[in-house]
Amino acid sequence: MNRKNKKKYMRYKLFGAHTGLHVSEILLGGASLGIRNGYGAAREDAMQILKAYADAGGNFIDTSDRYQLGESEEIIGKFTEGQRSDFIICSKYTQSSNPAPKISNFGNHRKAMRQGIEASLKRLRTDYIDIYMPHYDDGITPWEEIARGLEDLLSSGKILYTGLTNFPAWKASAIAATIPLTAIQIEYNLLQRTAEREFIPMASVHGLGTMLYSPLAGGVLTGKYREGQTGRLMKDATGIFDEDGETKSIIDYLSVVAEELHATPGQVAFAWVLSKNHFPLVGARKLDHLEESLKASGLKLPQEHKDKLEELSSISLGYPHDLLAKVRG
Repeated sequence: MNRKNKKKYMRYKLFGAHTGLHVSEILLGGASLGIRNGYGAAREDAMQILKAYADAGGNFIDTSDRYQLGESEEIIGKFTEGQRSDFIICSKYTQSSNPAPKISNFGNHRKAMRQGIEASLKRLRTDYIDIYMPHYDDGITPWEEIARGLEDLLSSGKILYTGLTNFPAWKASAIAATIPLTAIQIEYNLLQRTAEREFIPMASVHGLGTMLYSPLAGGVLTGKYREGQTGRLMKDATGIFDEDGETKSIIDYLSVVAEELHATPGQVAFAWVLSKNHFPLVGARKLDHLEESLKASGLKLPQEHKDKLEELSSISLGYPHDLLAKVRG
């Protein structure tokens, strides 16, 4: 079911198959809210980004205790104070907000989880987090411990929903079969479609809300690097970004479509991700970065262009999917 707020242009849809939660189709990523890591948006600029997102009808903010060493959560907490119920906040733990955490504070285990949630609640100025998840699989903590720890947080009321980020699909599926899992967060864009092999089908089977980070491949799909602009993603220390053949073909075509539709290559790439009917994250460092992606919500890609982008960015699904496609005819 889609709802459209007449005063705002953001569309809303249900988050996953097992909640009644209506979420804006574009999520705001909080990795660049703050400057403690040396690269991001200063507090005043970050508050402007949050306000612009809310004014557009956005209601979902994704963050982590690691983002800007906790400053992202602090900024979000200040912004949402007095209007907390209007927003869905997702946060993560694993590395902690300490730039050099002690070994006992690092990882997915219950101790790190407990310390992570308590510290995040204080920074966010709230008594609950809507969606909480480990930031990535540490490769050590048994998945059963992670599942039971998240289940305990649900029972305590400190979180409302559970999720996973950067976990193997088999492990995410095992956890989803054990506790009420609501969300996964994965990388997905025209240059990174490997999630189609296992993650997206798995999320569909378990009815998970699927959050897609890096929809513009770190800015590569905007074409800014080929124009000599700087950004967080550079190929080498010289600052020179060398496109491989596939990347060049995709950006070239994005530019052609953008010119035809009176848009930008980044908006076309973002509109392609939106067409997949999941929830892309906008990681804005500047206000115009956010505005650029928001405009993509009104961009309708003709089917011929979607098909061509699918072709240019296609991947082999690998074994057993390629074999099954052959034997099933």
